[in-house]
Amino acid sequence: MSTGRTVLYYAHDPMCSWCYAFALVWEKVRGLLPTGVSLKTVLGGLAPDTETPMPPEMQEKIQGAWRRIENVVPGTEFNHDFWVGCEPRRSTYPACRAVIAAREQGAEHEYAMLASIQRAYYREAKNPSLVETLTALAGGLGLDVQRFEATLTSEECERMLQEEIGRSISLGVRGFPALILVNGNAGIHLQHDYNDAELTVKRIIEGIDTLERRVAQE
Repeated sequence: MSTGRTVLYYAHDPMCSWCYAFALVWEKVRGLLPTGVSLKTVLGGLAPDTETPMPPEMQEKIQGAWRRIENVVPGTEFNHDFWVGCEPRRSTYPACRAVIAAREQGAEHEYAMLASIQRAYYREAKNPSLVETLTALAGGLGLDVQRFEATLTSEECERMLQEEIGRSISLGVRGFPALILVNGNAGIHLQHDYNDAELTVKRIIEGIDTLERRVAQE
């Protein structure tokens, strides 16, 4: 297998429950990728900023997704107290910007912030739509909190988020999480498995070979 110029994109949102369900397998996948595979993450931005409480029907829809995930992805746990103790908002942009703000203090902080947001939201019933929640998470990770908050609320951070959202759209992403292989102008959307890292890696490797053969024939 030759990885050549092929890039593997991972499109996600910190407050996407299916991304949370995929987190453990995705961590294993990253450790199993062949040497030379170029990996890039892209934030999808499921829902823009709002201070409006989430409508009851939307709350029920998301709670239903949580219950389904618990059934189909063994070991994935949710703290349903979130729906009682918090005022939910359909707003994921703040959490997306928090990942960017953490990344700006070092690439190694990106996944740490992502995991911290998911743990706070899904396990500890905290609200990552709130700046104060995200700032507290940054402090828990040992980040420069003042710098983090300044970045989080900056126009540049919003610009970077919109750039990533645009990239996600240009890649043809319609749901999260998503894995896309790209080589030049050619791309392949891959099917991932929520319970099997080895199978997901096998599909990635097969996709790389298929894509590079296609490019070579052009």
